[in-house]
Amino acid sequence: MTAAIVLATCAAAMPAQAASGDEAAIKALESQFATAFNAKDIDAIMKVYAPDESLLVFDVVPPRQYAGAKAYRKDWEGLLALFQGPPKFEITDLNVVAVGPLGYGHSIQRVSGTDTKGQPIDLTVRVTDVYRKLKGNWLIVHEHVSVPVDLDTGKPDLASKP
Repeated sequence: MTAAIVLATCAAAMPAQAASGDEAAIKALESQFATAFNAKDIDAIMKVYAPDESLLVFDVVPPRQYAGAKAYRKDWEGLLALFQGPPKFEITDLNVVAVGPLGYGHSIQRVSGTDTKGQPIDLTVRVTDVYRKLKGNWLIVHEHVSVPVDLDTGKPDLASKP
């Protein structure tokens, strides 16, 4: 059985109030992330992730995966360097479930702004996160960022409208 099925099964069996505090804490973590992204604060961005080699991320840009916080930090540094001035970042459709020390969530995330050449940037991605409560704090331990792909052209749909 996959972790998502186990979490969903456990969540369905638990009273709604049991996880509400943890789910609120995870949503606050995502809000903290959005604030850090808008400020282009790499240190604050990395505070929402597991700080060690246990972090695993599948991003939309190569390589196929980023293993560890140091590797993912470099990915973030590259992304933030694309922007001239602060980006505008927003999270919508955030749904989270927490059971015990594990949780998962999914959202739509959009970033826009101007690149260093003065060209507009406007990207929308789908994000699935796995959270773990470590030393009393929720952190992202696995992240999967994706975009739909037009199978006829092989091109990504970076506007990603439902």
